[in-house]
Amino acid sequence: MVKPNISLLFVLLFMNFCFSQNELPSLEGKNVLVVYGGWEGHQPEIFAKKITSWLEEQQAVVRLEKGTAIYTNTSVMQKLDLVIQHITMSEMTTKESQGLIKAVASGVGLAGCHGGLGDSFRDNTEYQYMVGGQFVKHPGGQVTYTVEIGSKEDPITRDIKNFTLHSEQYYMHVDPALEVLATTKFSGAHDAWIEGAVVPVVWRKPFGKGRVFYNSIGHSKEDYEIPEVWSLITRGVAWAAHKE
Repeated sequence: MVKPNISLLFVLLFMNFCFSQNELPSLEGKNVLVVYGGWEGHQPEIFAKKITSWLEEQQAVVRLEKGTAIYTNTSVMQKLDLVIQHITMSEMTTKESQGLIKAVASGVGLAGCHGGLGDSFRDNTEYQYMVGGQFVKHPGGQVTYTVEIGSKEDPITRDIKNFTLHSEQYYMHVDPALEVLATTKFSGAHDAWIEGAVVPVVWRKPFGKGRVFYNSIGHSKEDYEIPEVWSLITRGVAWAAHKE
């Protein structure tokens, strides 16, 4: 009888455990609500349809809605695993706001990018508290800037290197309790007093029992064609769709 190599078995089991820990979970069968609207300059419908198409490829169950009225539908919100929102500025009623916040606090994930999540409902501080940050300016408008990746081992950022793009560089007021995954540094070329300021670009955070993911890149459809940007968004979506 051949005796098993205990050391080899331990190594293989350990490697398998590490690999599974680093893999993002499947979206198959997950109930996802994609909500879009607000300022048309951010082409909300284009993003909504693009992410919906990707989700369906992952075999998620997707519902696409324009506007925030759906947030008051308790029977729908209670069955969700994830809300992806792309609404820049705009307003929502108190009842709509409470519906979204209650759902996320109870365990529904929330994900989005650019102004669609980080520049929504400017007068709603409870919403901003949930998201973890709020856009305040993009000095210089469209500029060339670098995104610096934090951990290279995290499932969301793994194998993504620092990259440079030409788009809006979001200066944001942020929650100090965020788990920051990527940052950008401002040159001060347009506003000298912010030279050297480091601002989060990609973050995640808990909110009650829910997971929140945000990526500040996404001003135009061309941004989503950048491989690093789309990988960060889709990986963050997958992470947010699962409870701890």
